[in-house]
Amino acid sequence: MCIRDSIRSGVLKAIVYRGNKNVNLEHVPEPDVPIGEVKIRVDFCGICATDIEEYLYGPVFIDANEPNKVTGKMMPMITGHEITGTICELGEGVSNLSVGQRVVLNGVLYCEDCRQCNEGNTTQCDGMAAVGFARDGGLAEYLTWPADKIVVLPDNVSSLQAAFAEPASVAAHAVAKGGITSGQKVVIIGVGTVGILALQIAHAAGAEVIAVDVNPMNLRTVQNVCPGAEIVDAAASTAKEKIHSLTGGIGPDVVIDSAGAKYTPVESVDIVRRGGLVVLVAIYVSKCEVDFNSLVSTEKSIVGSLAYTQKDVEHVVSLMSEGKLLTGPLVSGTVSLDEVKSVGFERMMSPAKDIFRILVDPKS
Repeated sequence: MCIRDSIRSGVLKAIVYRGNKNVNLEHVPEPDVPIGEVKIRVDFCGICATDIEEYLYGPVFIDANEPNKVTGKMMPMITGHEITGTICELGEGVSNLSVGQRVVLNGVLYCEDCRQCNEGNTTQCDGMAAVGFARDGGLAEYLTWPADKIVVLPDNVSSLQAAFAEPASVAAHAVAKGGITSGQKVVIIGVGTVGILALQIAHAAGAEVIAVDVNPMNLRTVQNVCPGAEIVDAAASTAKEKIHSLTGGIGPDVVIDSAGAKYTPVESVDIVRRGGLVVLVAIYVSKCEVDFNSLVSTEKSIVGSLAYTQKDVEHVVSLMSEGKLLTGPLVSGTVSLDEVKSVGFERMMSPAKDIFRILVDPKS
């Protein structure tokens, strides 16, 4: 059983989303452990830009009007989806895991019965349910999760490192959608958290990587975590010419847009080589216009990348263990649950853009 103090007596603290700009710290019942699931004491949960967008402009991804098809859950919702923790209780029927194991989640649930699921395209399940959006998430002291969607951490991967397993899995899925292989030239536009992780994952696959951003802090961080990467200041008037030169005059094989600006999809299509591929992994708040004749005449392709799979989670944990995926420089600060709104959200919404991730430590 989970260890509880006498003060809580089955009640825990959690950040609960109740609608647009209506997110608050509340006391909620500690969850029982369903059959086939485990209870996890949350060690860290990251505050993501998507959490901020949902706070400011949502509900968009959180089911607000009807229950999710897979989980049966809707708003109000305990938010938080970038989670690492320690198993503290096993549900009935769970025999492949143990209390005390440090873990990360495959935070995407699906129906397992539709055509998309049967063909392995689980991110395209019509009822796809993400932790913190369609089922209670990790901005809380505890949560429960299906045992078959758990990935155990090796001893040489710290919980602080593993707090980035979820955005790294998003990045790994984008790299996989790009079919990136050794020797290819790959441009990452926007090297915030997901972009820097995607750059490292592509580099680990043997690609020659080029980081493009307007933020000097982001570009400096790239140099720290991936010294082999080429750096392009997107604000420079010669940025396009430099990318052209670095790719032998023909353009990169793959461009991953993790910036999400209105103009970056168009720029991605513009710089990718003829017959090349653009992967869109950002969440866009503005619509852009693309000249489809530029795709027809050059046979360039655009593909979207959403969420991740169990295989992606396992892959990034392996890369962390091998020392090929560095996350320490992406920790911009740690706050308590009590400070999520007053400190965490405020820093994430700052126009300064001088942070990667704020991690929440529910134990503090």
